Amino acid sequence: MSNNKHLIAPSVLAADFGNLERDVKMVNASQADWFHIDIMDGVFVPNISFGFPVMNAIAKHAAKPLDVHLMIVDPDRYLKTCKDNGAAVITVHYEACTHLHRTLAAIKELGCKAGVALNPHTPVHLLKDVIQDLDLVCLMSVNPGFGGQKFIPQTYTKIKELRAMAAGINADLLIEIDGGVTSGNATQLLEAGADVLVAGSFVFTAEDPLATIAALKDVDITIKQV
Repeated sequence: MSNNKHLIAPSVLAADFGNLERDVKMVNASQADWFHIDIMDGVFVPNISFGFPVMNAIAKHAAKPLDVHLMIVDPDRYLKTCKDNGAAVITVHYEACTHLHRTLAAIKELGCKAGVALNPHTPVHLLKDVIQDLDLVCLMSVNPGFGGQKFIPQTYTKIKELRAMAAGINADLLIEIDGGVTSGNATQLLEAGADVLVAGSFVFTAEDPLATIAALKDVDITIKQV
């Protein structure tokens, strides 16, 4: 990781969609760094979230970059639409891309940061041949498709493996953790080598979301594996 402090990306999927503008403005006012936007198609994952019109509505009010996570089949069809609707980071699933290298190049050609997400069962060594092309790897620490699930502990090992794999090849690689992130495991995740923490229900169902985001941002660590 670079010397920058870790990033916090609240997952809008857990926001109150009846008060979406209010929740977006809350994130704007918080210490969060990105908005994490989950686009689900009901095919790649067993759930449908929201589409590009809602993403566009979020973008109109968002004062921070949109980190867009495409949990969909054939993501190549929607890369430009993502960019046109405000994406700064576009993450596709390894499991959904037949020609991953080409997909990553297409994302970068749009001027966005290129990310790859791995499901819990997918080993990190499969990214060996594209690690130099990545801006971000999103490790799913729950099975994707639904919020509020329990964190999978094997994630810590995957973070360390990925950080070791990137060493000397891609020192600026951001490792993002998505699923089950709380103040209870944030320190251990960062000490393992994570850079970006996605938090959904933990933030949006909190009594004080601003304080909850601040607490995640203020986590201090003494060990950093490089």
